[in-house]
Amino acid sequence: MFKILDRYIIKTFFGPFFFIFSVLFFIFIVNIVWIQLGQFMGKGLTTLQIMKLLFYLGVNVVSMVLPLTILLASIMSFGEFGERYELAAMKAAGISLTRVMMPLLGVVTIMAILLYFFSSNIIPDFQRKAKNMLFNIAQTKPALNFTPGQFIDQLPGYMVKFDKIEGEEGRDLEGVFIHKKASTFENQQTITAQKGRFALAKNKNYQQLILYNGYIVEDSYAGKSENVRLKQPDQAIKFDTLVTHFDISEIINKAIEQEKITEDYRFQNFNELFGNIDKTKKDNEKLTTNIGNEVLSQTSSVVSYMDKNKTKAPVKSQFKLDTIKVDKKLEMIYNAHSRLDNLKTTLDSKNQELNPSVKYFNKIVIYQQRMVTYSFTCIIFFMIGSSLGSIIRKGGMGVPVIVAIVIFIIFYVINVGFENIAWSGKMDPYLAAWLPNMILFPFGVLLTYKALTDSQLFDSEKYKTFFKPVTKLFVKDKEHKRYQ
Repeated sequence: MFKILDRYIIKTFFGPFFFIFSVLFFIFIVNIVWIQLGQFMGKGLTTLQIMKLLFYLGVNVVSMVLPLTILLASIMSFGEFGERYELAAMKAAGISLTRVMMPLLGVVTIMAILLYFFSSNIIPDFQRKAKNMLFNIAQTKPALNFTPGQFIDQLPGYMVKFDKIEGEEGRDLEGVFIHKKASTFENQQTITAQKGRFALAKNKNYQQLILYNGYIVEDSYAGKSENVRLKQPDQAIKFDTLVTHFDISEIINKAIEQEKITEDYRFQNFNELFGNIDKTKKDNEKLTTNIGNEVLSQTSSVVSYMDKNKTKAPVKSQFKLDTIKVDKKLEMIYNAHSRLDNLKTTLDSKNQELNPSVKYFNKIVIYQQRMVTYSFTCIIFFMIGSSLGSIIRKGGMGVPVIVAIVIFIIFYVINVGFENIAWSGKMDPYLAAWLPNMILFPFGVLLTYKALTDSQLFDSEKYKTFFKPVTKLFVKDKEHKRYQ
């Protein structure tokens, strides 16, 4: 009997589970489209390339979609059990709520374990593929963001316009106009050509452009007065073929979010991250030591003076400030203030130098711990969802969806909040990664206890009765007029 019941419970759970997972996955994918792919949509990529990139980027959201799906599916399935009085029938047959929850708890535990292995082994590979694909788009699609007939500034330091963009991957150009952005103290330069073609340079940080039949118009009076500018005309040089290079490293770095493609910590699994954490920790300790030595060297005179006073008698050159003349006193105060101000400036600059290293270390730790914490989040969300569902006793997409969204928003805000605090170096990253689960776990235990004891947690009449002595103090009982 129990085996049949277990199959029925699991079947009821997986009905809404697959539907909710597909809907949430689609919502997260749409969010990625708006945030990550806006600059690439409709710019020359094929449908297959867009779909492939979406899939690579979308795999990463599974670690966030699965806990939310378990929460919502648990509330809906147990809510349906309560709404159809199936929980009451099970309890009448001597089957406790704990026994009803056990098969799904086993299924969710298996999902949590699979999520850990998925996050540790599958997601890093797809992260690497997505990053490298973004890098390749920036490298092999030089005319990706160019629109024919419009002035654009995608190439750093230049304003360009192409009348026509044709050929394979948009490499062939017609009607080329290139203007170099220059300040008042730099020479102005403009290049025009009938035709041009993009080509790959040996250095991947540069984009090669071959121009045919054109002119280079340049002035050579940078920084000179206006009278000289009026007297001296621009210089024009005609060319048949001109090969020029544009520095596109800024575009590439922007496309890959300023990360090294081959050495990104998000390309590593759980065990590999331990080595990265140890290496980063040692580098930070070395950097901290160097910074400390630099700061101490700046204040060496003060430190040596303090050390001298610890071991020897007070120095005879010490004077009371009140016994010194006014001019000398002001000079001493000014010198002391200047030294402290310089020391403060040095400390601020060194702190800014240290912050990126601390943030990077905390990012690696949190990323590694999230592979484990999200698996425990699945189990905690099941405890909360199944308990709320049996208490609320409402199925469908109404109340369960609202309750699940509220809980998930609370979890997400706590998660991101502690993450930002850890990145700033004000909290231990291990604690920041586990604290959301530590906060929600007692809440899940409490709800499970309330569900097992048939608590009237959401019964409005119970709360009205509880607060009735207080409300009586502010509300007068109105007698019927006929009895007055």
